[in-house]
Amino acid sequence: MPARMNRQIHLVKRPETIPTEEHFKFVEVPVPSLGENEVLIHNLYLSVDPYMRGRMSDQKSYVAPFNLNEKLVGGVVGEVVESSSSRFSKGDIVTGMLGWEEYSKATEKEIRKIDPNMAPVTTALGILGLTGLTAYFGIEDICRPKEGETVVVSGAAGAVGSTAGQIAKIFGARVVGIAGSDDKVNYIQKELGFDAAINYKTTDDIQAALEEACPNGVDAYFDNVGGEISDAVLNLLNKHARIAQCGAISSYNKPDDQGPRIQTKLIKSSALIKGFVVSDYSDRFKEGASNLGKWLSEGKLTYEETIVEGFENIPEAFLGLFKGTNRGKQLVKIGEPEYGEI
Repeated sequence: MPARMNRQIHLVKRPETIPTEEHFKFVEVPVPSLGENEVLIHNLYLSVDPYMRGRMSDQKSYVAPFNLNEKLVGGVVGEVVESSSSRFSKGDIVTGMLGWEEYSKATEKEIRKIDPNMAPVTTALGILGLTGLTAYFGIEDICRPKEGETVVVSGAAGAVGSTAGQIAKIFGARVVGIAGSDDKVNYIQKELGFDAAINYKTTDDIQAALEEACPNGVDAYFDNVGGEISDAVLNLLNKHARIAQCGAISSYNKPDDQGPRIQTKLIKSSALIKGFVVSDYSDRFKEGASNLGKWLSEGKLTYEETIVEGFENIPEAFLGLFKGTNRGKQLVKIGEPEYGEI
């Protein structure tokens, strides 16, 4: 009997600027057999995220780069279809950092079970997963907004930014979002409750637009984009402002990107800037997940997902992140459950 085959996506070339389809290759390999305490997972939803661009470069970072000619890895929700583990059974819905592939083998320590009756399973990759936790800790631990302070969020219609802005509102802040289309601006203001929003793509003078939106200056900045937008925000920092440096997507595909020197701005404002990754807070994940779940159930948080269908469309969905095609969390649906509905 011929072996059951498993489609994977490998990184075959390291991008120097914006990745293209040529950097990826579709490969077929046999579905893996299980060892002791392992499970076979039929992947249903796959998350694509901006940080993956950094892992495609062979540079030292907070996580090792992807290896060439091996499958890429990201957040996945899938269904257990075979198990040699006493902790997991066929039909269990699980999540973990797994491959860009249709079937993944994992040890019981690499995945966790999720309850599809508690919330849509995709939230495990978004607002109730690492995405939500990133927003939570960046706001709660670094930005620390007080009642009435002004918080600016760049990349505000993305998965992390949209959640960060909502959490800042829960803390009582006045929130200004920066996004890349009129549709996104309307979304974060009308649906998420941001107090003001700027479409940086249609604004001739981002500095003037920020000054108008932030007449009392900026007390905290949750930065997802870096670049010229952040240069402008830093000019408006109030005394003792706090900056959560979450991402710099505007520079990920520009290896020679340079900008103004920021040291004097930080000194003059006595501001704090802290770069972070969500794993810095791994010992507090339970706290963050508890608060996110509570706020979601109370209607204080909402979320949006952009879901592309089809395994063959994973690279396209990933590349769309750098064109701003997504609103909220970008996911790819690559399978249907075999043992039940979700």
